[in-house]
Order: sequence, then structure tokens, then C-alpha cells
Amino acid sequence: MTLTASAKPVSPRPSAAHRTWRTLSPYAYIAPFFTLFAAFGLFPLIYTAFVSLYRVELQTPGEMQWRGFGNYTALFGDEIFWTALRNTFTIGVLSTVPQLVMALGLAHLLNYRLRGRTFLRTAMLLPYATSVAAATLVFAQLFGRDFGLINYVLGLVGFGPVDWQAGTVSSQIAVSTIVIWRWTGYNALIYLAGMQSIPSELYEAAEMDGASRWRQFVHVTLPGLRPTILFTVVVSTIGATQLFGEPLLFEGSISGGISHQYQTLGLYMYEQGWGFFHLGRAAAIAWVMFLLILVLVGVNALIARRRPRKEAGR
Repeated sequence: MTLTASAKPVSPRPSAAHRTWRTLSPYAYIAPFFTLFAAFGLFPLIYTAFVSLYRVELQTPGEMQWRGFGNYTALFGDEIFWTALRNTFTIGVLSTVPQLVMALGLAHLLNYRLRGRTFLRTAMLLPYATSVAAATLVFAQLFGRDFGLINYVLGLVGFGPVDWQAGTVSSQIAVSTIVIWRWTGYNALIYLAGMQSIPSELYEAAEMDGASRWRQFVHVTLPGLRPTILFTVVVSTIGATQLFGEPLLFEGSISGGISHQYQTLGLYMYEQGWGFFHLGRAAAIAWVMFLLILVLVGVNALIARRRPRKEAGR
């Protein structure tokens, strides 16, 4: 008597429609993102570049007169543009450098086992969650010339009242203080997350070698945080270039003070577009800001790449 092996079931061959769906389904899942990006990101960017080549007024947006690069040449010949560019740079430095240094120090402290760490981490996000308008209006009162709390404290130590809104340096310090208050806690939590990803074995090895807390911070924490620091520098640079709400609400003027002493590029663009109704000029400013951000991000990326190469060559 012979035994016959049982025949294995043959799976049905997928149809052409099923094979097509398996090929196209990944693209269908990501299509909503790219559709929204094209509609609200890419198209406005291209259309702004198109408008920047024309003379367009807010009252008559349908009447467009070709100017070529005339908006850009007029922009670079405007002294107020260079003032706004300089103010953007100085306010960016005054707000970004102290902000990131303070955030790094706070994250280093929170990385230790402290009591109430959860409460402190939550409290650090409260300034970030606060409305820009609410925070700026409160700080405008604090920096008031006659009844501000800052001048009151300065008077207690023997200094005279400072007109924070009138002076160039004083107004930029005041605006930078608002930015520092809002974003320091946010960056501190980013640094804290980066510190917790550093292997604890590195700290244990450094401690066995007799390294102090400061040496551990310099030789273990900072090298481990280099990608995180680069990320926060890039994001802070982009935010400083686009700074708008704080200087606008600090005094409520789109000119950034009587002599444009704290007018940023964002305020200058708003003044040209919605103050003077020059939409073509405002579009040119927007593209200059976009190109400036690309240059700054590229410089940061080059610096970040050259430093590891130098260390590897030692």
C-alpha cells in the first residue's frame, strides 16, 4: 500500500488591483502632508517671490506693474532697511546667547536628583505656554519709565530712571528680555532630554578618573550635547530673524520706536505691507528674510562640521 503526500494549499495569486494598491498605498498615506505643505508652504513661498517682482498696492492687488528687481534695489537703498537688519542681528544676539547659556545651566541642575523636579520642569514651560501678547504687555509695564518695577528697583540701588522705550540699547535689551523669559525654559527641557540620553558609564568613568563636576560637564556633557546645541542654535536663529510679536506689542508701534531703534525685519515688512500698502516691497523683504535664514543655517552647519574634523585631526 503506497502513501501519498498531502498536497499543500496553493495561495491565490494577488490580483493586479491588489498589487497596484500595495505599491501606491505608502504614497497615499503621506499624500495629505505633502498636499497641505504644497498648499500652505510651497505655493505661498513661490507666489511671494512672484509678487516681489511687481509693484502691487494693497488697495488694488489686481493691478500689477512689472518692476523686475526694482523692489530689491529700492530695499537695499533704504536706510531704514539696514537699521532693521542691524536691530534684528543685535536683538538676536542679546536674546539668543544668554537664553541658551541659561537654559544649559538650568538643564544641568535639573539633571541631578532634586526634590520637586517634575514641578520645576512643568514650571519651566509656563512662560512658553503664555501668550506673546500677554507676556509683552506685562513686560512693557515692568519697563515703564515712570511707574515701572525695573526702574523702581534701579532707584533703590542709586540709579536714575531709564526710558526703556526711547533708547536704542535699552529698548533692545527690554525686547530681548521678553524673548529670554519665554524661551529659556523650552530650551532647557530640550537640553535636559539630551543630557539624559548620554550614557551614565561615561560619567562613572570620568568620576573614577577623578574628574570634578565641572570637568564632567565640559568633557562629557558638552560633547554629548553638540547635536542638541546645534539644533537649538539653528531654531533660535530662525526665531530671532522672524521676531515680530514682542517688538510690535512692546510700545504698540509698527515703526519700532520714534527712530526705529528696535524695529526688526518682521516689523519692517509689516510696516511696508500693511502700513504703507506696498505689497511688492513687503514680498521682497520676506524673501530677503528667507534667504538670510538659509545663509545663517548654512553657516551654523559648516561650523558644526568643521569642528569635529579638527578634533579628529588632532
